[in-house]
Amino acid sequence: MLHTLKTFFGYDSFRPGQEEIVRQVLQGHDALVLMPTGGGKSICYQLPALLSEGTTVVVSPLISLMKDQVESLCANGIAAGALNSGNEESVNAQLRRRCIEGKLKLLYISPERLMVESAYLFHEMEISLFAIDEAHCISQWGHDFRPEYAQLGILREQFPKVPIMALTATADKITREDIVRQLHLRQPYVHIASFDRPNLSLDVKRGYRKPERDRTIVEFIRRHNEGCGIIYCLSRKTCESVSLMLDKAGIRSAVYHAGLSAERRNAAQEDFINDRVQVVCATIAFGMGIDKSNVRWVIHYNMPKSIENFYQEIGRAGRDGLPSDTMLFYSLADIIQLTQFVQESGQRDINQEKLERMQQYAEAGICRRRILLSYFGEAIDRDCGNCDVCRNPPQRFDGTIIVQKALSALVRADQQIGSQVLVDILRGNFSPEVKQKGYDSLKTFGQGRDVPARDWQDYLIQMLQYGYIEIAYNENHHLKVTPAGADVLYGRAQAWLVVIRREENALSSRGKKKKGIGGQSAEASLFATSPLAGAEELYDALRSLRKRLADQDGLPPYIVFSDKVLHLLVQQRPTTLEAFGQINGIGEFKKKKYGREFVDLIRQMTS
Repeated sequence: MLHTLKTFFGYDSFRPGQEEIVRQVLQGHDALVLMPTGGGKSICYQLPALLSEGTTVVVSPLISLMKDQVESLCANGIAAGALNSGNEESVNAQLRRRCIEGKLKLLYISPERLMVESAYLFHEMEISLFAIDEAHCISQWGHDFRPEYAQLGILREQFPKVPIMALTATADKITREDIVRQLHLRQPYVHIASFDRPNLSLDVKRGYRKPERDRTIVEFIRRHNEGCGIIYCLSRKTCESVSLMLDKAGIRSAVYHAGLSAERRNAAQEDFINDRVQVVCATIAFGMGIDKSNVRWVIHYNMPKSIENFYQEIGRAGRDGLPSDTMLFYSLADIIQLTQFVQESGQRDINQEKLERMQQYAEAGICRRRILLSYFGEAIDRDCGNCDVCRNPPQRFDGTIIVQKALSALVRADQQIGSQVLVDILRGNFSPEVKQKGYDSLKTFGQGRDVPARDWQDYLIQMLQYGYIEIAYNENHHLKVTPAGADVLYGRAQAWLVVIRREENALSSRGKKKKGIGGQSAEASLFATSPLAGAEELYDALRSLRKRLADQDGLPPYIVFSDKVLHLLVQQRPTTLEAFGQINGIGEFKKKKYGREFVDLIRQMTS
């Protein structure tokens, strides 16, 4: 097992849990594997495929995900293919023949295609294992339920002797039980890895209006210099506007959402994977098919609809284990829009509960990592030290006067206004609606002009969280005073609010690396602590060589070698092929294919 792991994948040892999973599957047992994104799920079925007679069939939901996995496997010298509608029929025919002849170790296939092939092809080939990737899609309790996955239960009926492995990065207890039931897993070996991703910093910013969000994002990206990232947006229109804003700031970006043609989506994904753009602005339609290991940050321009979605999306950063940053913006407008989505969904109660948990995470005053891990049933007895709450524990103050001003203005407007008009009244802004409705004549008009509009938005979110106000979604999203709010308004109770802290960072000059949300960027922290001279120059040269070789082979650079491998090359500086092959992450195939050019470059720059 270790010899095969090193030969094909370049790893000297297993990650926690992998070895026992592989052993269980090789003994013919079913398995349910929960590992966070970047935790090493793929090895759990790819290694048994290499160690077994026959072909492992991997069920995958997206063509892009299959393509990425197959490219990575072929780059490691492993016979793999994907049977899908995107291929020429002659290519699919050749793949079927290779499966029947036992020449393909891994066959990737969509659940829809599997239904067609299971009746004919599968009975003519030797199958060693069925691996169901993104298995949470089978459950209606999962965050990304797909009806076509519900048919996969027939695998047990048609192939009772073939073990089945279900793999996912995000599934709560109910979803896990549903996966086992629907796939008819027989006393499966269950492995639930830690969901902790300590290399990811967690940061939440609330109440920012569009100009402030945009400015903060530009500053953030410039601090991260060449590091690539994803910005998730709630709507297609927002994706387009954020990308346009970045382009005007001189930051290369692409757009990805379901409203684009398949050609434009594929082009955006290819540009991102091949490092031709630094940023992709996307809806949740993007990312499941991305195995890009060197994504250095993920920003949520709007609040996601569930913790599962949020966790899976931030998990696309730092898959190589290097320090990476995440940032979540949210506002009252996000909560209103998401709640409207929930009301229109087919599973209103479930989705409302998930949204409320997401909102509680965003508004919490305790360690954010503890909240995330607790959601997935994992408890830790310490704060993480790598989230905004841990770095800046909140202070609270007596905000009774502030709350009373807001509630008084709301009552005087007959509780027929939304949050933006309420802020306009408090700030004394003569907006069109304020003038039209005569709100500028209210006694409370302008009584809160000493508080910035951005802070008023933040205080309104806190008031919503504390239960002083509520949103009447059936009355055009108007705000209403609750009984708890009435107690504060009429002096029967005090209101304690969190002190608002703002980080105002100057724009980085000429893209110079500065300390960011989670400390320095991965490259900066490596080079700052490296005692070796010329570390940054060598790293840049290795990146350029990797890009040239990747372009020659028509591959994304990270498939040639990950950023983590390049960092190890900078630190260890191997000058022989044998030493090069000892680097963790470099297998025998890649040593022979790429080793000479990398070793020559290292010798040249360190002699």
